[in-house]
Amino acid sequence: MINMRNRVVTAHIPDQLARKLDSLAERLERPRGWIVKEAIEGYLALDEERHRQTLAALAEVDGAATIDHAEVRAWARSLASQRRKSPR
Repeated sequence: MINMRNRVVTAHIPDQLARKLDSLAERLERPRGWIVKEAIEGYLALDEERHRQTLAALAEVDGAATIDHAEVRAWARSLASQRRKSPR
């Protein structure tokens, strides 16, 4: 069995945010600590994914897997002209 040790982390938050936290805890019938833990886990997962995608995008740039800006603009203009020609 994995021993999950806990640490206490203290944060000073604005009163309005604390009231929202209290309200959510009451509505969900969960302790504030549980809500804070869930929020931090969600934020960290989002940040990890954002970081992974940033590294992947930079690798594409390093590998010259990019499209010239002028090509993108020409493509966008072609879409606009196709839209004007299509019957509605």
